[in-house]
Amino acid sequence: MLGQTFSLYRPRFEDTSVVFASPHSGSHYDEVFLNETVLDERTIRSSEDAYVDRLYAFATECGAPFLCANTPRAYVDLNRGADELDPALIAGLRRSTLNPRISSGLGVIPRVVAGGRAIYRGKMTLGAAQKRLSAHWHPYHNTLRQLMDERQARFGQAILLDCHSMPHEALASLRRNSSDMPEIVLGDRFGASAGAEIVDAVEAAFQNAGFRTARNMPFAGAFMAQHYGRPQVGRHVVQIEIDRALYMDEASITPNYRFTEIQNRLRAVIAQIADFGRRDSALAAE
Repeated sequence: MLGQTFSLYRPRFEDTSVVFASPHSGSHYDEVFLNETVLDERTIRSSEDAYVDRLYAFATECGAPFLCANTPRAYVDLNRGADELDPALIAGLRRSTLNPRISSGLGVIPRVVAGGRAIYRGKMTLGAAQKRLSAHWHPYHNTLRQLMDERQARFGQAILLDCHSMPHEALASLRRNSSDMPEIVLGDRFGASAGAEIVDAVEAAFQNAGFRTARNMPFAGAFMAQHYGRPQVGRHVVQIEIDRALYMDEASITPNYRFTEIQNRLRAVIAQIADFGRRDSALAAE
């Protein structure tokens, strides 16, 4: 069985309404799971947001908590709803909430990894699926909900930065020249998951650090943004996707020569966003 589902890093002084989270960077693959899958160890990692936890590790030094998954996305996808169960993978489902993610094999317990490659030889029981969710999905989301509640109670609002990475090839659909291809894609579900002033501030922080940005295309935000984003009651979620090619070799899943540079530029971004969370919180509390 896989170990602890997440690591929570808290600063000594929490003085901002911002929470950083990385639900897809988990890389704790145990031998039982690796023996269950038909994939090799490198292929099973192809859906992982590798090293995103290291890129945003500076969050605690800026006064913000940082919640990082240890559970691999291929085992349980924490950026899906607990009811997004795939009948093509899980035997005994009486009904299922069908949506494009489930149909493509990317439900809360994924059937495939990147490129549509099957993870398992056959199906699993509903009991086994529910056991995974109880051990991994629910503890992570209970903790995230608590972090959001704490910030709103103390600062009058909560701002979740949902940190991800995207394959470089995912940007090909934008059909842009390399000189204006976005390096960061911010998702707010077209205004539904965060207030405009919040998204503007997040985008400005990335642009001030020299990153090219875009909004909602090709990623507008998934479960985290949809479920936790309630700007009308002071709960904001902005999904952040960073081009993996900036900081890693995608074929070998190893940091590239620019890793430290990108990490340092993100430090400035994190500091600016955390500072905005202080200033904006003061206004929200008035």
